[in-house]
Amino acid sequence: MSADRRGRFEFFVAARYLKAKRKQTVISIITVISVIGVAAGVMALVIALAINNGFRTTLERNLLGATAHVTILEKQPGYGIENWRELSGRLRKLPRVTGVAPSLYGSVFLASPLQSEGAVLKGIAPGSGHQAEDLRRSLKEGSLEPLGEDTRIPGIVLGARLAARTGLPLKSVATVISPQGELTPFGPKPSYHRMRVVGIFETGFYELDSAWAFTSVRAAQRVLGLQDVVNAIELKIDDINRAPEVAGEAEKLAGPKLAATHWIEQNRQIFNALRMEKAVTIVTIGLIELVAALNILIALVMMVMEKHRDIAILMSMGAQHQQIRRIFLYQGVLIGAVGTAVGLAAGYTLCYLAERYRWIRLDEEVYALSYVPFDPRWVDGVWIAAAALLVSLLATLYPARSATRIAPAESLRYE
Repeated sequence: MSADRRGRFEFFVAARYLKAKRKQTVISIITVISVIGVAAGVMALVIALAINNGFRTTLERNLLGATAHVTILEKQPGYGIENWRELSGRLRKLPRVTGVAPSLYGSVFLASPLQSEGAVLKGIAPGSGHQAEDLRRSLKEGSLEPLGEDTRIPGIVLGARLAARTGLPLKSVATVISPQGELTPFGPKPSYHRMRVVGIFETGFYELDSAWAFTSVRAAQRVLGLQDVVNAIELKIDDINRAPEVAGEAEKLAGPKLAATHWIEQNRQIFNALRMEKAVTIVTIGLIELVAALNILIALVMMVMEKHRDIAILMSMGAQHQQIRRIFLYQGVLIGAVGTAVGLAAGYTLCYLAERYRWIRLDEEVYALSYVPFDPRWVDGVWIAAAALLVSLLATLYPARSATRIAPAESLRYE
């Protein structure tokens, strides 16, 4: 008999044994439970990893929309970076740097007839740089072009929730109060500035949409009472994972009074928490696969006990030990394969529907997101399927080995 025919024979017997007979109902029930267990474990892992990936991807996208890949800052708070133009030119020549832009941050107060709110005012280069592009992608209303115009009433772009709370719609005029105003004998006097709302952005990230406002660097300098200085130079690079390396090179170039930080360092705690959560999720939900493997083991052991007469007849007719072993190996793999296929189909389908229709809503003030994001990846499906099939295969080793130990003469003596 050729190897191909032997393989088909073993697979046929394995599939035949998995079909239910009236007197083998218990074995069939355990087999079904095993399939459901494998499917549940695979589906749970796909969904859990999709949620973890979704949170990480969404947080990265939203955070990088407000913070740069690499940021040059003063080591000690002072009067700002004075030679920022000349330094920007040198930083632009660094490897992997695709964009350099100045930034000016400051805390202000937005006064309006409806309600007054504190905000973070960020001055950016309103041209065609990466800052403007990132902001333009999340623009809900209005335009960024007015930010570059030198008018008596400069433009400002507000977060959607900040605009809603303060009652400042598009084209309205806001009063921006800066605590860094004129210095008087009685202390600093707040300065008041009128700014026109030329745009409203919405990123879906609560902290940005509810507390941030953007304007031009020149307008921010005027509001904060500063000369031609900035307090940050932001770099965009072609590979965000190389940010630590670029930050080290930028800090050497910037000089002893300036320091370089990067987005990974700024958000290290939250990404470490997500990484730990992913590891715990894999270990915890992976126990479901072990339970399914135990069910496969029990089903095959009972199958060996039930089919000992059939095994003896096959061996007496010339079936080799390797063929008998492969029959039960194929049974375990069949159970694992069916369960894995069902689990992958159910898991990816549920992830798609949950992401599209945003099934699970969140409190934005607590989680900074309005819904649970799902980001299923095919790479996760590959290793989850491989792990499920491996566990199913390992569960067959003992029953398959036990089947080859059956002595045909002893088993058929009293039949």
